[in-house]
Amino acid sequence: MKPSGEWPGAALQFYTTAPYPCSYLPERWARSQVAAPNHLIDTVAYGALVEAGFRRSGAFTYRPHCDRCQACVPLRLKVGELRPSRSQQRAWRRHRGLEAQALELHDHPEHYALYLRYQSARHNGGGMDEDNREQYRHFLLQSNVDTRLVEFREAGVLRMVSIVDCLKDGLSSVYTFFDPDVAGASFGTFNVLWQARRCRELGLPYLYLGYWIAESRKMAYKIGFQPVEGLLRGRWQPLPKPTHPR
Repeated sequence: MKPSGEWPGAALQFYTTAPYPCSYLPERWARSQVAAPNHLIDTVAYGALVEAGFRRSGAFTYRPHCDRCQACVPLRLKVGELRPSRSQQRAWRRHRGLEAQALELHDHPEHYALYLRYQSARHNGGGMDEDNREQYRHFLLQSNVDTRLVEFREAGVLRMVSIVDCLKDGLSSVYTFFDPDVAGASFGTFNVLWQARRCRELGLPYLYLGYWIAESRKMAYKIGFQPVEGLLRGRWQPLPKPTHPR
């Protein structure tokens, strides 16, 4: 990796990775810009980085920095103006009996077992379905910022786990995995609505949803939550819902 500048006001440096196969768009190559060193990225610094389009995976803080592609758009939901669609309202009613509980950011065997089931069903062959316990810990349980692990149970049965970062202006949705075997479930949709509601309860204006790629079917659901803003050309701007989302 090569250094590509410094973060104003902090002793952070930014490095650009070598090209690697894109996880979302076939036959394309991606690069990332990485903020370092990890131990200097506390909640305050990370909040500024998120506003600039960064995300984290464990202690690894990055944003897309591809040579000839700008398909990845950082997305945030304006929770105070959220108007759920009919299908989103149905998802909320379907799962409103789920009981949420915030836990310490520790390794829970039941969570890891659910994670493997989820990866095997939803991302089979993607590599993460073969994650060992240590890889799981590095991916989800390492954090230098204010992070919450929230589990959701239905009549005592674990249905979903969500990792969320708490920032000064909102929550940042890190990763969610859920029971893939419940027929007719809409756990992912419910989870976004639950996080948006939690933002409102905390008096926070935004829910950061990571990256949206118009050409990726896996990310089509994100633009369905309105109103959302995308970070385009260095400025957060309203994004309309596509007439025919992919």
